[in-house]
Amino acid sequence: MIKLSHLPITLVGMRFVLAPLLVLDALDHRTSFWFIIGYVIAVLSDVFDGIIARRLKVSTALLRQADSWADICLYLCVAISIWLVYPQVIINFRVPLLSAITIQLILFTISLIKFQKFPSFHTYTAKAWGLALLTATVGLFGFGYANILWFAIALCWLNSLEEIAMTLLLPTWQCDILSIFHAVELRKTLMRSPTSQDGV
Repeated sequence: MIKLSHLPITLVGMRFVLAPLLVLDALDHRTSFWFIIGYVIAVLSDVFDGIIARRLKVSTALLRQADSWADICLYLCVAISIWLVYPQVIINFRVPLLSAITIQLILFTISLIKFQKFPSFHTYTAKAWGLALLTATVGLFGFGYANILWFAIALCWLNSLEEIAMTLLLPTWQCDILSIFHAVELRKTLMRSPTSQDGV
């Protein structure tokens, strides 16, 4: 029996388990109905782990970082699955996809240089990007329609630029900062505080 307080980390762990199963389903260069089911369950786990953690007051920096790594693992496996099943889509979108990867790497590099940690903001734009990726992935694997990827890539850029600005703005590493506006207010608070420290 899972303790209620362990539910958020269980949902995060579920994504780590489901992600490679998506690749496994795509190894024969096609996917079954279970690919979509598994992917949607993984996305729902991402939606609810943070909500439940905050409600139960068990949201910690470590949990939110694990959440971010689970997201990276999930979407890396989705990208591998697309390459296995729809390689032409990767080829057709190679320039915008490479630009999205580049801006994300720039964000990670800035955060590592400044804070020695990967970013874990979980912003509103990140949530919008996640929903766009959900729509694009279901559209591609469910209906063979790839053009929604343009919207997802645009939101990736918007989210990355916002989080780069937030990283440069904040004096210490923080997680669960919902937008650049929240970051500005937090910066004011931290700059007034005699001892700023990493955390929420």
